[in-house]
Amino acid sequence: MKEEIINILKNVYDAKEAIEINDMLALSSAEEYRELEECLEQLVQEFVLYRTKKDRYILMKNCLNFKLGRLTVNKKGYGFVILEKEDDLYIASDNLNGAIHDDVVLAEIIRSGVKKEGKVLKILKREINDMVGEIVVRDNQMLIDLDDNKKDIELVLKKESLTNCVPGHKVVVQLDKELGKKKYLASVKSILGHKDDPGVDILSIAYKYAIETEFNADVLKELDTIPTEVADSELQGRRDLTDKMIFTIDGAHTKDIDDAISLEMEGNLYVLGVHIADVSNYVKENTALGDAAMMRGTSCYLADTVIPMIPHKLSNGICSLNEGVIRLTMSCVMKINERGKVVSYDIFPSYIQSRKKMTYDAVNDILMRDKVAEGYEEFATTLKKMNELAHILRKEKESRGYIDFDLDEAEVVQDESGRAIDIVKREREDGEILIEDFMIAANETVASHIYNMDLPFIYRVHGTPNSEKIDDFVNLVKLLGYELKTKVTDLTPITMQKLLTELSDKEEFSILSSMLLRSMKKAEYSKDNIGHFGLGSKAYTHFTSPIRRFPDLTVHRLLKKYLVENDLSMSTISYYNNALVEIAEHSSEKEVGSVNAERDVLDMKMAEYMESHIGEVYDGMISTVTNFGFFVELPNLVEGLVHVSTLKGDFFTYIPEKLALIGNNTKKQYRIGDMVKVKVVSASKESAMIDFEIMKEESTDGNQE
Repeated sequence: MKEEIINILKNVYDAKEAIEINDMLALSSAEEYRELEECLEQLVQEFVLYRTKKDRYILMKNCLNFKLGRLTVNKKGYGFVILEKEDDLYIASDNLNGAIHDDVVLAEIIRSGVKKEGKVLKILKREINDMVGEIVVRDNQMLIDLDDNKKDIELVLKKESLTNCVPGHKVVVQLDKELGKKKYLASVKSILGHKDDPGVDILSIAYKYAIETEFNADVLKELDTIPTEVADSELQGRRDLTDKMIFTIDGAHTKDIDDAISLEMEGNLYVLGVHIADVSNYVKENTALGDAAMMRGTSCYLADTVIPMIPHKLSNGICSLNEGVIRLTMSCVMKINERGKVVSYDIFPSYIQSRKKMTYDAVNDILMRDKVAEGYEEFATTLKKMNELAHILRKEKESRGYIDFDLDEAEVVQDESGRAIDIVKREREDGEILIEDFMIAANETVASHIYNMDLPFIYRVHGTPNSEKIDDFVNLVKLLGYELKTKVTDLTPITMQKLLTELSDKEEFSILSSMLLRSMKKAEYSKDNIGHFGLGSKAYTHFTSPIRRFPDLTVHRLLKKYLVENDLSMSTISYYNNALVEIAEHSSEKEVGSVNAERDVLDMKMAEYMESHIGEVYDGMISTVTNFGFFVELPNLVEGLVHVSTLKGDFFTYIPEKLALIGNNTKKQYRIGDMVKVKVVSASKESAMIDFEIMKEESTDGNQE
């Protein structure tokens, strides 16, 4: 009956009573009416139907101003209802209506325009798992302050679970029972350590995102069977590349090295070799190691702490392409012409012996400053030839629409105790770009090969942006006073390129490019190939980092199954057609969790760093404007809030249509992109918040007030 109800209501846009739906279905018995009521209730619980306060029913998708989705709330106080196939709905902090982060909510659109705004009408579903917080004492009672300030709930702790706890302990708590709308009975599940102990701050964030930091007993037992050196028997059936000049380029402190490169010339053709650690030889399906790798999905890099996808014995040992030792690899060797086109290629199992573990610093000195460090002399010519090829590949990608947002990234510098002592911009020179270009070439080649074979595969996909979001971005740029010549009627990667080029000379470029990136869809993993918009690629995958990403490990398994074992049986194809759907979805989810954890650690470490800079004055740029103030980004990418209540000399009102705070009397405006001078007035590592105040303001005639 459910399908019948949905079908009969699909073109109905006014809510109907149950008896009306009964008549529309031409039901005639009391038994049928009872079944109808049960089905209506089930459809409401499944969020297919919406029930009004007057017990009328309408299909959720037909409530044009109602939107159903999961609420995400950020530390800035506002949130978004995440919607499928349309723009996310902005929810101001005073329109959350008791909803908290991760609730499934019903929201109503209250304002359309550049940015759709809504308010939460109803909380439909609340899922709360284990949470992390700090034990505190108030009024002689032990309580917990949750780390996740987006979870606006009260916890009552069971006394018996507090036996070994002391104030300052970071603990994991489990929710045992709901006591009220935002009140829960909870108990301490485990103690992570004292908040001042080195590394506990990062560990707390890892637990918040369900990132496992320890491997279970089954994994550790299986780990005992993993060798520390490659056996001669494992070399059988592999191509010997130990005579080739193959080396790695990584950060100075990198220990999990999963890619190596080589380059030779064949006439006018560049023969580029990308050799990737064969993790699949050791981490197999249906084993404890394999299951653990899938559940983790990715390695997490939280400041200087690495939480690996596979144990260090593998990630830093037998799988890592360390200098001077034999390692098993999967190689993708491509012949590339002078226009950057791959004219032929070969993908095969191999083994290598890396000649040198190079660092980006030393390679960049060679490529950009013609300065050759000791031990690099024999590689300098090859490196320069590689850079020549990298520039050719980059030009070819740009010609088809590759979008380089060139966004700055912040890096945390910590002392021996793990305290942040500096925040610096991460350097990105020719060495880093070279590796990126070579890895993209290999990923595209592997993806295209399997796509052309029409076999089940896992792709890295990036969909075409939502036209409304790009229109909103263009309108925002216009509000800032810029006229764009680029027409966005036809959304292609080339269009996005042209937009960025037009904006590149603007003072606010760093803010605008970041906003344009956020206007686009997120890349994710999928069994279905829709191409990669941002790369301008028809087929793309992740093949080059199997030590730290499960999709890459899956790609290696598939390559072996299809190309080495030549297993193209219907049972194999059927199995992967089903399995890859779950693998792609799970991998995408774990990636989001890891990215969020990395962001939270960065925010926390930035606040920790600024705790020792309170009272100092900086120049910065307004990056976000809200109804409660605006955020200012400093040159080192640290961001802090100027609360509207601290603005002197006028009462300021947020005008969404202008994306500005405007003084009621002076008409002074604070807009995205404005340069301001701010003083650090507070910073809290615990809340990961930094507060600024405006120091000097310019009057409308340009004089300093």
